[in-house]
Amino acid sequence: MDNSCSTHPEFRYKTEFQSHEPEFDYLKSLEIEEKVNKIRWCQTANSALFLLSTNDKTIKFWKVASADSSLAARCRRKYARAHDFHINSISNNSDGETFISADDLRINLWNLDISNQCFNIVDLKPANMEDLTEVISSAEFHPIHCNMLAYSSSKGSIRLIDLRQSALCDTNAKLFEEQETTGSRSFFTELIASISDIKFGTDGRYILSRDYMTLKLWDINMDAGPVATFQVHEYLKPKLCDLYENESIFDKFECCLSGDGNRVATGSYSNVFRVFGCAAGSTEGTTFEASKSPMRRQMLTPSRPSRSLSSFTRVIRRGFTAGADNPGVGTNGNAFDFTKKLLHLAWHPTENLLACAAANSLYMYFA
Repeated sequence: MDNSCSTHPEFRYKTEFQSHEPEFDYLKSLEIEEKVNKIRWCQTANSALFLLSTNDKTIKFWKVASADSSLAARCRRKYARAHDFHINSISNNSDGETFISADDLRINLWNLDISNQCFNIVDLKPANMEDLTEVISSAEFHPIHCNMLAYSSSKGSIRLIDLRQSALCDTNAKLFEEQETTGSRSFFTELIASISDIKFGTDGRYILSRDYMTLKLWDINMDAGPVATFQVHEYLKPKLCDLYENESIFDKFECCLSGDGNRVATGSYSNVFRVFGCAAGSTEGTTFEASKSPMRRQMLTPSRPSRSLSSFTRVIRRGFTAGADNPGVGTNGNAFDFTKKLLHLAWHPTENLLACAAANSLYMYFA
């Protein structure tokens, strides 16, 4: 922001602060890690900087201000003891006064100025936990309409709710889900259909969702199905058994849209991320490696048809894993490393600038 020239500025280290400390819940005999799950900048009417951060249980509201020649952060409020399960989402409202926090079963509505109470607006907890069929995976406010928000579930559905309808939003204004094709169901169907992240486009008309295999773009005015589907992990279809055994199939990849809505992006394994254009009929993506010298990687088409999942499963049960001779190479010849996961990325709201987190490094790319 301080650079007025036409070239892109060089980013330098500015400051850091400890957001959360390890805690212990004595009532439940549970250790709470200091690990930060989400951070969100807050809208302000002046040049002051405010942000929300959360770990598994506690949300904090920070003011970041200049102290002499450096920046210092001060915790203004602490929102605690409102979630029984781990918080997976926080999202600011466009009204600049409220925000939501979501865990596996509940979504709470908070006022930024009030830390000792919140309103429970979504509750999926059944009377008997044995009847539980789905959990909340991500939640986000509409970027323009302060009365609307969306949340996704482990069943692969997205629900759009209107806060004006009732205090407890147990019914949705719209439901977005893709219908299963006949005979396509398998043991892995629900696992790979679970949505790990959703994002609204800048104008609020489109919602981008990420499940394990694909990115999907939804028009909130069309609930019949996604307007575009982008294949991210198509080459991993023959490896689902391996992914289940090493628990990679439960990885939570984020997604993002460019400020102009023309591109979408998400991460994958081997520290690579994929960028897709949203133009009509365009579903081909470009793959980059998160490094100082990003190389475009071409996702090759398999030279032979992939085996069906049913036959692949039978092979596993006989004690032989497909590709065991070289587990780091897929059927299409692409190498992948499940230990290197690019889970987090974000697009600048106005510039063509993309930030990606790989291991302990943050890479930024612009075009």
